[in-house]
Amino acid sequence: MNAKNMAGHVIRQLHQMSTQVYASHMQAAGFDLTPVQFAAMDALSAQPGLDQATIAASIACDRATTGGVIDRLEQKGLVARVVNEKDRRARVVTLTDQGRDLFQQALPIVAGLQVDILQALSPDERSDFLRLAKKAVQGAQDGDALRT
Repeated sequence: MNAKNMAGHVIRQLHQMSTQVYASHMQAAGFDLTPVQFAAMDALSAQPGLDQATIAASIACDRATTGGVIDRLEQKGLVARVVNEKDRRARVVTLTDQGRDLFQQALPIVAGLQVDILQALSPDERSDFLRLAKKAVQGAQDGDALRT
């Protein structure tokens, strides 16, 4: 079997293209926000006050990487961390006012670039692709494929 015909290879290529499209749109808009930083902000926008472990799980990222992402967002003034009143060892993370404003400004840009990522697909094909990709992700999670 040729590696170019393997799912992992094609997914990696699509990921690279997606990241490039994201970076070019965000740079053109004047935003300094990586895809993972945006994903963390999206999780916090949907559920304010999450701890870092929960953010990591919700964005499918390891805890160490998520810790660095939250550090950088905090340095930019986009999130704040406070000690969790229920578990003093944990910290909860919330978007700051500046973070909420930036997220709301970036959201339409990120939403708009989704078509560019899958520009070769018709609207129905994009819908099918997303449905199948989500099914594959759920199957991998259910089957412990992501755990070591």
